Amino acid sequence: MKTTDHHAARPQSRRASSDAATQLDRWRELVGEIGAEVAAPLTAALERIVALATSGRIDRHGLRALREDVERARQVGIESQQLARLAGGRLRQSHERISLPDMLAGMLALRAREIQSRGLEVRLAQAAPIEVLADAPLAFGLLTAMLNWALACARSDVELRVDLKPWPAHARVACRFALRPVDQLDDGAAAHGATSMLDSIHWRLLEQTAKAMDLALERSIDGGRVTLTLEFTRTVNETLEGMSTVEIDDGFAPSMNTKPLAGSHVLVLAQRREVRAEVRDALRDMGLIVDFVSSVDEATAFCRDGLPHAIIVEALLGGERFDKLRHEIAAEVPQFVFIEIVEDSRAFEMSDFSPASLARVGREAIAQSLPSALLFELSRGVA
Repeated sequence: MKTTDHHAARPQSRRASSDAATQLDRWRELVGEIGAEVAAPLTAALERIVALATSGRIDRHGLRALREDVERARQVGIESQQLARLAGGRLRQSHERISLPDMLAGMLALRAREIQSRGLEVRLAQAAPIEVLADAPLAFGLLTAMLNWALACARSDVELRVDLKPWPAHARVACRFALRPVDQLDDGAAAHGATSMLDSIHWRLLEQTAKAMDLALERSIDGGRVTLTLEFTRTVNETLEGMSTVEIDDGFAPSMNTKPLAGSHVLVLAQRREVRAEVRDALRDMGLIVDFVSSVDEATAFCRDGLPHAIIVEALLGGERFDKLRHEIAAEVPQFVFIEIVEDSRAFEMSDFSPASLARVGREAIAQSLPSALLFELSRGVA
């Protein structure tokens, strides 16, 4: 049995046909889903904390599980904020040429450790050299939401494809996976139960981002196998002719979105409490997921199962051990973002394009320059 959901095939027509009552019901349902997705991991975390308080002991496995529970609840909160921002409809997008295969390949390299720790394989099975016109941070957020959704739902390897629709000639990104292990795909009863996980907060964020970008989004389920297709109407080969220079930017163009990096994950390696506080205050309103560690060993352990999008490091923690970590990460993700906080300076020095290159921000300019530096470095890496 095959079912197909057509989501946002024409966002304008869907808005036109929706009345206020339907929209209100939809948001009530969404709020309930968010509450349930936050409550489940927090309940599990609370149970672990109660057990810890009773026994006074927690092993490495239990500590890791506790961290994962808390992290999942935090991720739902961040994604809920992103949903509200997207639904506000006040986005001003800066359209740039974006290579979809390059963006996907970079994302998979960045998350290779996390994917491996889940026991899955994500393959870019087909990658036609296709460019689209889109806002780079939004496009990166869209593909991140797609990957998060697939990793949360998949019980088999995930296959990604980038190709060109024959007519009209629009770029497409397809994502395919199975909801259950391959040997259970013929179990119809299990298939019905497994589909309930598809409409998660990850899916809602993916759906809303596609709508904000005016993309066609289609999801189909066939015997426990799921296929998602994103269709980009602004494909470069088709739309360049007749487009104005205002609409196309061949270089870096800072996004005009409010919180364009919302949901991005930043690890801060800082030993001094005052530096950590200054960085926290500077990044507070960017909608980022920010974690803090105080030593290179802690940073290495943190990155073992999954990389953040960027690492901000206090200069005094630099040295041979940090250089080793930096070069190990750069070997996996050549354009990974490192920003060093240097003393007695107000300067911002951008990184070059060599692997393991560092950008630098003076400590006296953290409040003024660090958000812009992070935006520039991350956007340059994904555009």
